[in-house]
Amino acid sequence: MKISEVCYNRGMEQFDEFCRLLLKYNRVHRISGVKNETDIRSYIEDALYPIPYAGEFATCLDIGTGAGFPGMVLAIAYPEVAFTLAEPIAKRTAFLHLVKAAYGLKNVDIQTRRVEEISPFGADLITSRAVTKTDLLMKLAADFITPKTKMLLYKGSSVLEELDETMAYEIIKRENRNYLILKGMK
Repeated sequence: MKISEVCYNRGMEQFDEFCRLLLKYNRVHRISGVKNETDIRSYIEDALYPIPYAGEFATCLDIGTGAGFPGMVLAIAYPEVAFTLAEPIAKRTAFLHLVKAAYGLKNVDIQTRRVEEISPFGADLITSRAVTKTDLLMKLAADFITPKTKMLLYKGSSVLEELDETMAYEIIKRENRNYLILKGMK
């Protein structure tokens, strides 16, 4: 499958139910800092934007998925890809299970645990947004990295401070966001 056929072509309406559920669930359980549908749609666009740069993948591990950014958003957009979402906070994974059921997603494995507690598997793509610094993420993900694995990290303005000369990387810039793609880690 060509991931570069990004779901912008499929339309943002596929995320209407996700927006509705997150707004409703967030009012009571405070699982995310989003306040309105405009914020959620902005986060969805942020999750989707760098995917064409990631190349093809059949499996994805999202570390610290929170309310589903980027992992659940990508799982909705790409039902043919197997996703594992690692999130240690139970109220967040309860929400993710709700979304999984609402969309009838069979491609999502939700783990209520830290990534280092999950049985390792070779992931084609590893994603993470706002979890920790790049070097620590690489250590946390080490058991999931194969020679063909790429990491797609959603970073802010300090991305260059987290890199060193031994890393093979590409940075895609969009407004205040830096999407860091790491490859050749093993």
